[in-house]
Amino acid sequence: MGMGGMSLRGLMEKWFGPEAPTIARITRMRDDAYQRGYVQVEVEQASGALSLLFFRHADGSWCVFPPCDRGGRQT
Repeated sequence: MGMGGMSLRGLMEKWFGPEAPTIARITRMRDDAYQRGYVQVEVEQASGALSLLFFRHADGSWCVFPPCDRGGRQT
């Protein structure tokens, strides 16, 4: 993972709170050889379901935005 990167668990706790590992569920994921994976996580709240996509970057860190290709465009 990169120097400023965050683990998936850490990012989930940032967005959903410290109870995220017990209340969240993975609803969709993609993992491939090019490290362009993502995980969709859903949490039920009183107002309804909240769903976020977390993207894995080439350095192994996770972010809420997709990685850029070498030309600087997001893929």
